[in-house]
Amino acid sequence: MVAPVATVVAGLVAYAWVARPRDAPVLSGYVEGEALYLAAPVSGPLASLAVVRGQRVKAGDPLFRVDPRPIAAQHAQSVSEVAQAEAQVEAARGTLTQLEAAASAARVLADNAEVDAGRFANLVRNGSGAVSRQDADRAMANAAAARAQAAAATAQVAAARAQAAAATEGAERARGGLADVSVRLAYLSPTAPTAARVEEVFFQAGEWVPANQAIVSLLPDDRVRLRFFVPETVVARYRPGRTVRFACDGCGLTRSAVINYVSPRPEYTPPVIYSRRTRDSLVYLVEARPQDAARLTPGLPVDVTPVEDAP
Repeated sequence: MVAPVATVVAGLVAYAWVARPRDAPVLSGYVEGEALYLAAPVSGPLASLAVVRGQRVKAGDPLFRVDPRPIAAQHAQSVSEVAQAEAQVEAARGTLTQLEAAASAARVLADNAEVDAGRFANLVRNGSGAVSRQDADRAMANAAAARAQAAAATAQVAAARAQAAAATEGAERARGGLADVSVRLAYLSPTAPTAARVEEVFFQAGEWVPANQAIVSLLPDDRVRLRFFVPETVVARYRPGRTVRFACDGCGLTRSAVINYVSPRPEYTPPVIYSRRTRDSLVYLVEARPQDAARLTPGLPVDVTPVEDAP
């Protein structure tokens, strides 16, 4: 009885290593996914967790929430600073408007005083006696005083304009600080950036989360791809943009994927290929983005139908 059993075992081993006809027309590969790791920019207790491992999420679905109270206080302070800075801007602009009007009136008065002083001086030179020398001197003094007042008003306008500019810059800085705090506050309650599967949850509600430590990892549908290997003799048939067909266990009907990358460098015997006939083959890595990627699990082996010709 020993000899027949040994013969059967040897036959099974040989059958496992010899390429079967159904394996001949396919290329070996697997599904790979590139995860996204979402974290909070500050440390604190995890206030709530909205997802569980393996759950499907849509773009915009909430994921988690870190205790926002410290940053919420900063946000309230920034809002107050912005309101105060904007009030200073309005006050500075109002003062500038008043001083500009006063300076304009002072220039008008100075112009009129200079006209009067010039007219009085002409009458004195003509010797008509209509205006005394004292009146002419008094008109000249008034004109000089009016010019000084206009110059002072103009200087006040320049100072007020500088104050208004400084107040505007301060308001811009305050708004920038508020925007920064608002972004950090939003980061405490992130949402899913795209349709994805929750790959892993690293913390539970109530646990202390360090700053920038991943709390949830997502596997986006658009980051799931096939990786398979083609022989050097036919790699020219596989170009980005071309569609390939593939099958996998439990996937149902044959599916399609669009090639997005072909490696420019060859490699020998990728570890995912386990047939003797390809053990020493020179092959090229090809990546393709599958349709309906949400139903594919990373690590799943796939059989890709070889491309027969190049259009």
